[in-house]
Amino acid sequence: MSDENEDRKQESVTTSTSGELKKVPEEDGEALSAAKPERKPRATAAEAVSDGQGPTDEEKEAKAKAAAEARAARAAARAQKTGEDAGGEPPAPKPPSPNQPRLDRIVQLIKEQVGEDAIVGSFINERDRDLPTLEIQSGRWLDVARFVRTHEELDLSYLSNLSGVDYETHMETVYYIVSLNKNHSYCFKVKTNREEPSIPSVTPVWATANWNEREVYDLLGIDFPGHPDLRRIMMPDDWVGHPLRKDYEPIDPEV
Repeated sequence: MSDENEDRKQESVTTSTSGELKKVPEEDGEALSAAKPERKPRATAAEAVSDGQGPTDEEKEAKAKAAAEARAARAAARAQKTGEDAGGEPPAPKPPSPNQPRLDRIVQLIKEQVGEDAIVGSFINERDRDLPTLEIQSGRWLDVARFVRTHEELDLSYLSNLSGVDYETHMETVYYIVSLNKNHSYCFKVKTNREEPSIPSVTPVWATANWNEREVYDLLGIDFPGHPDLRRIMMPDDWVGHPLRKDYEPIDPEV
């Protein structure tokens, strides 16, 4: 038994290429270990530079130059996009909105049939489906509403939405009106001051304005003379102030 143990001590185990374990003499194992190359620790960046293996000054300069050229190319692309390139050439003009003719036509009709002073301004709202938008003078709003409702070409028979806005410097009501027969729509905006906000009611023209005007009156305090029943619709009748005004301060902050 002692001879067998001695033989085992002098043997080491290795693996063949086929995956089978083979026993080789200890001296052969030492020879294999000696034949394997020693692994050297990876040099740090500082050591690599000190040994001359790091990037040279020329390589650093080339990289910096390439980065600068890439930044310049991006800046030139941005400048060309905004029309501010070195040549100073303006960008190509945007094509007109497909709804521009409709806007021009309704402006023409209102000025001819209602009055030149009825329209404060007009534009195409690109962010809202290129919606033709008109700013109407407050004192002429009821006349404009009646005209666009009854004019055969416009036929704006349905008020789909009415909302109020507090811009701090003034108040504004916004009306989205649709022609169900002609399949077109327009937006109308009417401004009023904040001290005594008042805009003529269009409930006699579009019945759907009834509750919407009451809501704007309740929450923003805009008066709508000509409304058949202008009173609060959300807040209690004894509520003080109008909650959606920018300067609103509740009497009881916890309510």
